Amino acid sequence: MRNAQISNARSAGPDALRTREILTARARALARPYRRPPAADQAIEVVDFRLAQESFGIEQTFVREVQPLRELTPLPCTPPFIRGIINVRGEILPVLDMKIFFELPGAGIADLHMVIIVHAGDVELGILADVVTGTRSVPLNTLQPCPPTLAGARMKYLKGVTNEGMVILDVARILSDADITVNEEVPS
Repeated sequence: MRNAQISNARSAGPDALRTREILTARARALARPYRRPPAADQAIEVVDFRLAQESFGIEQTFVREVQPLRELTPLPCTPPFIRGIINVRGEILPVLDMKIFFELPGAGIADLHMVIIVHAGDVELGILADVVTGTRSVPLNTLQPCPPTLAGARMKYLKGVTNEGMVILDVARILSDADITVNEEVPS
């Protein structure tokens, strides 16, 4: 069938053959799958906070709310990076201290600390922050891989670093990690 079409186009003259080739090339170009443009215009909104004089960010889609730290109750039989639990409108949530988790300098909790309550699926917890500075937009094409010296073994919990040095946390990975989930009971 294809040979018959080419033969018919040739018999009609050189202009008909050229027209047929152009139309075939256009049809192939239009039939290609759609490719998204580069991520130059794509960005994520992050909550910007400070830990031990370092700048960190959490994608806003994972943040439920931010509130001042009140009445942190220590919890026995948990890893040191779980600082305790808080009561948020009747809901008991664990609080993760990222300074201990990432082995950053500085210990202790001040009255001015904030808790960033994050969620992914059915899991919710609070992340302790020294100061929450606000929200900002981070273009995805500016994220760079984390340097190996930044967090050592905990590097798998980081999405990347911005040009300004803000470390973006991978909250989905943090909340889904079995090493963070504590499913132990105290023997009675």
